[in-house]
Amino acid sequence: MPREALLARALVELADTLVADFDVVELLTRLADRCVEVLGAGAAGLMLAGPDGELRVMASSSEATRVLELFELQAKEGPCLDCYRSGKPVMDQDLATPTSRWPRFAAETLAAGFHSVQSLPMRLRGTVIGALNLFQVGTGEMPRADIEGAQALADVATIAILQHRAALEAQVLNQQLQHALNSRIVIEQAKGMVAERAGLNLELAFSALRTYARNHNLRLVDVARAVIDGSLAPSVLRARPSL
Repeated sequence: MPREALLARALVELADTLVADFDVVELLTRLADRCVEVLGAGAAGLMLAGPDGELRVMASSSEATRVLELFELQAKEGPCLDCYRSGKPVMDQDLATPTSRWPRFAAETLAAGFHSVQSLPMRLRGTVIGALNLFQVGTGEMPRADIEGAQALADVATIAILQHRAALEAQVLNQQLQHALNSRIVIEQAKGMVAERAGLNLELAFSALRTYARNHNLRLVDVARAVIDGSLAPSVLRARPSL
């Protein structure tokens, strides 16, 4: 099958994994595998930035690649780190050159049987979330078509991950909003009970609930629930609250 057809199939395959609860690690592992199978890379690995902005190894096409990626993080030098920081492609056509910019990483990579490396950003507009490392057994630059193909695969994964994050953040926000609305309903119900049973107007009843919560280091909604379930008598709040 022609390389273009294999690449198209790989892109479709990645897109097919983008269900609502897709597995990010599985997506990135497929991406690494397809870079080897379709684009002829000797090996591939991917790093993603965590919430603290530090890169983490997320997927590798082989155990040897995973070890190299971990070494890169430990040594704090290598193409993935430079690519992530700059947001631009980074390459070294011959790691055996004495002037290599990453001497420790180069030594480990050569020992693993790779002589050149290309790193591509996982980037959407101005947001860089990680980098893709492509290792080559031989020296020299990868063919331009292969680099563009790898970047296309990385772009699909980047869009998927960012959309997934946005969906999760929206879900969390909605849950927080719903929790706040539910809490307000509980508080209003308790306020009415205190007003009726303690002979206070609604404003004083609410102030009494707040004062009790502050004085006992409790959440207002927990005090309200206690009033509703009967574990806290409204008469306890009858003393004139501090406004």
